[in-house]
Amino acid sequence: MSPNLFDQWRQGVVDQVERRLDQCLPHSGHVPTVLHEAMHYAVKSPGKRIRSLIVCAAADLFGCDVERAVHSAVALELIHAYSLVHDDLPCMDDDDLRRGQPTVHVAFDEATAMLVGDALQPLAFNVLATQDTTISPETRLQQIQLLSEAAGSLGMVGGQAIDLAQVGLRMSQAELELMHSKKTGALFLASAEIGALCGLAYEESYQGSLRGCARDLGLGFQVIDDILDASSPSEVLGKSAGKDLRDNKPTYVTSFGLIRAQELARELAERTEENLLCLPRSGGYLREIAKFVFNRVY
Repeated sequence: MSPNLFDQWRQGVVDQVERRLDQCLPHSGHVPTVLHEAMHYAVKSPGKRIRSLIVCAAADLFGCDVERAVHSAVALELIHAYSLVHDDLPCMDDDDLRRGQPTVHVAFDEATAMLVGDALQPLAFNVLATQDTTISPETRLQQIQLLSEAAGSLGMVGGQAIDLAQVGLRMSQAELELMHSKKTGALFLASAEIGALCGLAYEESYQGSLRGCARDLGLGFQVIDDILDASSPSEVLGKSAGKDLRDNKPTYVTSFGLIRAQELARELAERTEENLLCLPRSGGYLREIAKFVFNRVY
């Protein structure tokens, strides 16, 4: 696939997701106005929209166009945005920079940031439940179940709990992978499966390869994140560089060194490629997303 074709598709997905986000978020002029302003601030800050792209790429792989899948992509973005707002709070990671701008609790206040996350989470499930598409009620229920499991204590929130409990401690590679398979990987996996369910051609025979691809893509995203945190400036990353080391948090770099982390990223890229080859069209747009994830510089 040519880079130009993927870039055009990616921009088309992002544009549709941005429009739908505008439509589903409460108007910032509605009471309570500060909360609604903060919700827009959190969700519309410039991000990579990786989870949206995975949803729509998986949907495309199984015969579904972006218009049918975009609501599902929006739901993932809302959950992701809520998680970032809460992760940045002083009681969590205590960060003051996100996507190149002040975090929500800095731009507004801590209580508002907490409420932003509280509001974005149910909004995501409302979007899935009420999406204006031809997706069947049974499929919608499956999507809601997948997202709720990925976002809860056995998924993303559980990963954050493990992360907070491990500050100052050493973790094995298996322990790090377990933590990040929940904290980061769970939403990647949900994105792929929720997107695939939008398509009528999704068959159980593809589930193992799709899940394997999404799982390794999520871990790879985190490994690259750790590498960039240790090697790139804040101006490039759009968030506070070197913060994990300063906070004494275990990462792939702090635990095993930069060279081993880079080797692990290559291993995960190879495993992702193996699973992509087992999918229709050798993964289609998912292949290009994988290239972006493993070669990104921010």
